[in-house]
Amino acid sequence: MKPTPDSDPQFDGLFDLAVEAVQFALPLYEMARMRSATCPRIDAAGRLAGSAADASQRWANQWLHVRELLGPQHRRVVTPNNDTLYSNAWLDLSAGPIVIRVPAMQARYYVLGLLDMYTNPFGCIGTRTTGNEAGAFLLHGPGWRGSVPEGMQAVACPTNTVWIIGRMLADGAADLSDAVRLQDQLVIEPGPEGSAQAPCRIDAGMQPNEKPGDAMRFVEVVNAVLAANPPPLAEGERVASFERVGVGARCAGKALDAQVRETLARAIAHVTDALSGAPALALGGGWALPVDVRESFGADYRERAQVALNYIGALGIEEAMYITADFDSSGACLDGGCTYVVYFAAGQGPQVDAFWSLTAYEKATCMLAENEIGRYSLGDRTRGLRHDADGGLRIAISAVEPHDPVLRANWLPAPAGRFYLALRLYVPREVHISRRFVYPPVVRQSV
Repeated sequence: MKPTPDSDPQFDGLFDLAVEAVQFALPLYEMARMRSATCPRIDAAGRLAGSAADASQRWANQWLHVRELLGPQHRRVVTPNNDTLYSNAWLDLSAGPIVIRVPAMQARYYVLGLLDMYTNPFGCIGTRTTGNEAGAFLLHGPGWRGSVPEGMQAVACPTNTVWIIGRMLADGAADLSDAVRLQDQLVIEPGPEGSAQAPCRIDAGMQPNEKPGDAMRFVEVVNAVLAANPPPLAEGERVASFERVGVGARCAGKALDAQVRETLARAIAHVTDALSGAPALALGGGWALPVDVRESFGADYRERAQVALNYIGALGIEEAMYITADFDSSGACLDGGCTYVVYFAAGQGPQVDAFWSLTAYEKATCMLAENEIGRYSLGDRTRGLRHDADGGLRIAISAVEPHDPVLRANWLPAPAGRFYLALRLYVPREVHISRRFVYPPVVRQSV
């Protein structure tokens, strides 16, 4: 009988090691896939990065802006927010620093979230951290040792590959043109040494629709990423142990032993299955916190992999918190055929320094659904909300318009079938970050 990793003594502990290696490497794979999906193929001058239809070449060091608030017609981004315009850029800092110039934003909230290649949200440029004045920021990789020009603020990046996900508040359709003008004033340019190019042609190394499954392809992708973006020195010994299952920069180009390949394939299937449906941190009343990270996941490879699979690109909780609800306060799944009420007592609404909003999504697709009043989020900027006599705010969530005139004014239309809620808190106050805030239950109304 052919030996298996569970029965052959030479494979003692190999499956467990492979699981840990996959948890460590999966965020690298997902970041490479996102780079392929969101890095432009065509630069601002109209040049193709690669001529073939299936070319993996892309343009880094260049902005890609979304010019409208995301709605039901947009089907590329799951759980999209309906409050901000997105601006996306991938930076290649291997040849030297890049300068990001931002205009004066006046009173408008914005954030340029910075993620390293390991998905750590290591920093932000924006209202909370750097203010709303115009500024120039010199982003450099871990090996750069140059001098910072006067008038620029240095941002040290843990890896030479950086993903910038920008969010700029747009207060409805009437505000879009002003927000777009500000997007156009976001500039990426070479650093003072002139070594980096903007834009810069890179090889993303894969296609957007590739999924982690084949063990050889998995290590091919992650080992190339590891060679370009080494892990922190403190993790070097631990990461070196993964070479036994083919994960490591020094393993690039090497074939996997058949039994190691089989074990790694089992580990990939095990990790992706276990983490795709991993429960979020329960907060009570039907609410949960799926992402709880500040600037780094550290060596918690499992949590980092879980977020990479389900919420890649999430900001750190000091910038934004995403509170979700799949169930009502009794534990039943949310369904648009029912009516639910979320009640914020007077003075007990979300405590934020930017803004908050509540959005409903189809459970099956993680997308917004069309509704008759064209309202896809509701929050502290929504006009026409009606408070109770004592100052409390009741929000109705259902697929059918409520009869009660107050709830009709405060209605968040829900998809007709299974759905979930996302309560976004931008620049949450400490009461949220420390999890002392009591979220009002999602209460199903009796017929």
